[in-house]
Amino acid sequence: MKKSSRGKRTKSKEGERDSQALIAIVDDEESVREALQSLLKSVGFRAEGFASAEDFLQSALLPGTTCLILDVRMPGMGGLELQRQLAADQRRIPIIFITAHGDEDTRARALQAGAVDFLAKPFSEDALLTAVHSALEQGREEA
Repeated sequence: MKKSSRGKRTKSKEGERDSQALIAIVDDEESVREALQSLLKSVGFRAEGFASAEDFLQSALLPGTTCLILDVRMPGMGGLELQRQLAADQRRIPIIFITAHGDEDTRARALQAGAVDFLAKPFSEDALLTAVHSALEQGREEA
């Protein structure tokens, strides 16, 4: 993940307003989960990491999740499959996909199925935070 262009992290008004938002990070790479959790917590969000889609689906935190940051390729259930499962279960959680293996077909399928954004690793902190704010806004509109 790249540092923001400002060089430091600041708590935004949106971050303060959304401090009760629960952002779930589903990525099989522990270092990615930890870095994203640290970033999100540093700007005032609640963030929890999960090593797999299955772990997330079995979590007691699933019903309270307001935004999902989701890796495309993971062992077991992949990100697109989890997106389909959540839709089939009528769970409307705004999703931001992250991937080191993105191609245009995968990106198009994710966005067509309702993803808020599709970020290629490495991505900037600003790009991720912008996507998170968009996802939370979308979630408020759908509520």
